[in-house]
Amino acid sequence: MSTEPLHYTAFADAPQGGNPAGVVPDASRLGAEDMQALASKLGYPESAFVVSLTHPTEPGGVARVGMRYFTPAAEIPFCGHATVATAVELFDAHGFAEMLFETPAGEVAISASRDAGTEAVVSFTSVEPAVRELDPLALERLLEILALREDDLAPGVPALESFAGNWHPVLVLRERELFHQFRFDPRALAPLMTQRGWTGTVTVLSPLGEALYEARNLFPVGRLTEDPATGSAAASTGAYLRHVGRAPADGRVKILQGAHVGRPSRLLVDIPAEGGIRVSGGARRFTPAASRG
Repeated sequence: MSTEPLHYTAFADAPQGGNPAGVVPDASRLGAEDMQALASKLGYPESAFVVSLTHPTEPGGVARVGMRYFTPAAEIPFCGHATVATAVELFDAHGFAEMLFETPAGEVAISASRDAGTEAVVSFTSVEPAVRELDPLALERLLEILALREDDLAPGVPALESFAGNWHPVLVLRERELFHQFRFDPRALAPLMTQRGWTGTVTVLSPLGEALYEARNLFPVGRLTEDPATGSAAASTGAYLRHVGRAPADGRVKILQGAHVGRPSRLLVDIPAEGGIRVSGGARRFTPAASRG
C-alpha cells in the first residue's frame, strides 16, 4: 500500500466529467496535519485517506476500512465521491467486493462489481438519514445570498435540512431558467454554512421528471464554488425525497450534476422505504496534466 496520492474522478457522465478526488491508499503513518497539508496541496474538492485496512478472514468476506476525509481547508465527516473512488481503488487492487468503511460519520457499507464493459461500479449505503426543519432566519439569509425569493421555491416541497453523512440544506426551484441562471457570492455563503453546521453542500434541485433531477451543489471552499458530483448530497436528496413523499414508486432516482462547471456527472440513487440511502457510480484513475499546488 502506498502513501502516494492517486488521482480519481468519480460519477463521470462524459470523458471530461465527474468530480476529482485524491486517494491515499495507506495513510496509517500520517497525522491529521499531514493529511490536511496533502489535501490542500492536491486542491481537489475532497481527498480520502485510508487510515486502517483489515482484510476479510475468508473469501468473499467484508474488508473493514478506516477512512478520513479532508477538503483543502478542513476535515469533514464523509465524502461520497471520494468514497466511491477509494472503493474502486481497493476493488481493483485487492478484489474486495464487500467493504465496510468506518468513517467519522459512521459505518458505510460498500459493494463493488464490474459492468458489462468491465468498468468498476460501486454502491454505498449511507448511514441512517435524518431530515429536519430549516430555521426560517437561516432560510431567509440563504435565499438572500442566492438572490432568490421564497416564491421561487417549488410548491409542496419545503426547504429542509437533510443528513446522510453530512448536513445539506435542500431547495427545489420551480423554474428551470432560474435554476440555470442564479448566482451567489461564495464569500457570503461560506460563513453561513459554517455557522449552520452544513459540512456538505447547499443542494439546489430542478425536477426533470418523477425520477430525474438536475442538481447544483454549492461548495465555497478555496477556489471552488460548485461541486461537480456530490455523493453525500445525492444520499441526502434521497432522504429528503422520501421525507416529503416524492420518492418514485420503484425508489430509483437519477441525479444529473456538474454541467454548470463543465464536468457532467450522473449519480444513481436508490431510496428504500426506510434505512440508509444507496448511491451508485464509478470512478476512473487519471494522470494530472500539471502539478497542483
